[in-house]
Amino acid sequence: MTRAVNVPTFSKKLISITGMSEQWVAAQIKQKGDSKYVPWKSLKDAILTHPDVRKRLDVFALSIYGLVVFPKTLGHVDEAVTDLFDRLDKRLHQFRRFWQKLSGH
Repeated sequence: MTRAVNVPTFSKKLISITGMSEQWVAAQIKQKGDSKYVPWKSLKDAILTHPDVRKRLDVFALSIYGLVVFPKTLGHVDEAVTDLFDRLDKRLHQFRRFWQKLSGH
């Protein structure tokens, strides 16, 4: 028996990473062939204007990560980047909780 896996959509991952509204994310997502992406200009604007400094850093990290790991996608961040970034972010939170338990904080 196989169990259905609940995989967040591209837009849900972007909402989680950027902390922006569903409407903002929906307006930023573009389609090229079978791939969805967000233009760098949208991410740059979010970095410069987001009221939450932590989310600004998350969007900045997503942008840099996209440049380093997927340099051929210059000009935008696509689904592959957000998928990988989302997985790394979840593992980082698990590590932080583990570390806090070990250190007694």
